[in-house]
Amino acid sequence: MNTSLHFWLTTPLKEMSNAQWEQLCDGCGLCCLNKLEDEDSGEIFLTRIACDLLDKCSAQCSDYENRFSLAPDCTQLTPKIAETASWLPSTCAYKRLAEGKPLLAWHPLISGECDSPQKANISVRGKVIHEREVGEREYADFILTEEELKLHRAEFPC
Repeated sequence: MNTSLHFWLTTPLKEMSNAQWEQLCDGCGLCCLNKLEDEDSGEIFLTRIACDLLDKCSAQCSDYENRFSLAPDCTQLTPKIAETASWLPSTCAYKRLAEGKPLLAWHPLISGECDSPQKANISVRGKVIHEREVGEREYADFILTEEELKLHRAEFPC
């Protein structure tokens, strides 16, 4: 096995180059979902509500280079966040590597297919609405579990 092609096996998250770090992202869009926190328990819940910058049909940021200025609530993932953020889904490559777990078989670095998260039904493509579409409704009406996301097929046309 050529370890330069499998850098995630030999390079700790904190030592990865920016290019390596970016390659770890599977493009599922789960980190772009709005989250709610239970004030009593501290539990974090994902919602079907996505950042307005998320392209709902590709599950990619529509302005990745400018996301922090256009979406001030956007969180830049770092090794420390990967180690500590309870809101990152269990499928997240950053979280998995931080926990000493392998990448999943559908991850593009393993499968060699950029659309493998969609084929594995992990992507939010076609499954979310934008913040601007919520209107007067409560965010709590849109709470989503990982299990529901895995079972839920696209319901919003692209």
